[in-house]
Amino acid sequence: MKILQVTPTFVPSKFGGVKVVSYSLSRVLAERGHKVVVYTTDADIGRSRLRNTHSVNTISGVNVRYFRNLSNFAAFKYRLFLPLGMILAARKEIDSFDIIHLHSFRDFQSIVIRHYAKKYGIPYILQAHGSLITYLQKGAVKKIFDKLWGYRILRDAAKVIAVTQTEAEQYKSMGVSEDKIEIVPNGIDLAEFDNLPAGGEFRRKYGLSGEQKIILYLGRIHQTKGLELLVKAFAEVIKELPNTKLVIVGPDDGYLPALEKLIKELKIENKTLLTGPLYKEDKLKAYVDADVFVNPRADEIFGIVFLEALACGTPVICSIGCGLAEVINNQVGFAVPYDKDQLQQAILHILSDEKMRQEFGEKGKLLVREKFNWEKIVERLESVYLSCLLPKS
Repeated sequence: MKILQVTPTFVPSKFGGVKVVSYSLSRVLAERGHKVVVYTTDADIGRSRLRNTHSVNTISGVNVRYFRNLSNFAAFKYRLFLPLGMILAARKEIDSFDIIHLHSFRDFQSIVIRHYAKKYGIPYILQAHGSLITYLQKGAVKKIFDKLWGYRILRDAAKVIAVTQTEAEQYKSMGVSEDKIEIVPNGIDLAEFDNLPAGGEFRRKYGLSGEQKIILYLGRIHQTKGLELLVKAFAEVIKELPNTKLVIVGPDDGYLPALEKLIKELKIENKTLLTGPLYKEDKLKAYVDADVFVNPRADEIFGIVFLEALACGTPVICSIGCGLAEVINNQVGFAVPYDKDQLQQAILHILSDEKMRQEFGEKGKLLVREKFNWEKIVERLESVYLSCLLPKS
């Protein structure tokens, strides 16, 4: 098949998590003999743009076309990607593809691709990556978008991809029929975890002793991530386990000043470490040395960071609203209500029981390799693609 993948960001960008999924799918599809082309933008972390990229690159056997954003400030601040050059490319090229995979929902490129896919009769798959729900100040804007374009994009998709049953229900709430929804989880590249760094390297770098317990958060520092809840729960945890450190890893996404102010108000500055973003080997070192990984976001649709932590043998804690809650709870960690006291108790439970941590860690490694291997996931995705092509034959 000749497959077009459309994603707001792509490697080598450090911006966003969608790029990880779109890259992994594209790479494995290319390895399996498909011709894969990616349309993406030049957005990078913060307000910067990707450097040293031409209009077309070949990455891991994938033809990648980077289109310049009209404003990378808008891309960073408001998630408003405006690759105007994609219009001309879509008009000229879309009819050459067998199928299109959209890795976003409410954005400019989805409007463009839906228009030309419909015009030329090319089926497209939509994968919203947890962006379906409306929240906070963006709710009104999303509703306007849906009335103008969103419902049409959903209606005209040949299939939609949900990573969990939770996301499948969200599609249904927006009028998508059940027979159009396919549940295909995300995965991780297991090769990245074959040779993990030795334990203790992260601790030595940041002056943490082997006796200190480490609670790790890794992800964007954004108001929706549940960091306020985590910090307040941690302030209670150290009353019972004072030799504990909260390590927050990730780039600022507008919430860092408020988070630092809260940490200071709670008088836990000396118990908290904010490292900024870490990548590749440095990120793995943090996972390996952590005693527990916590991401308490109440509505996390999936959470690749949970899989990464488990692949490193680190137990995890999520909220019961997380799409992976049923997989995690009492198997490789805990899923708890979005509540400070219950999060505190779950953290204390894991940190106080070394045997439990070891058992959760070993089960986590096995779970990731059995259920979240990209090879198996892409096999499933290929069958979804083919089902969309059948009416044409």
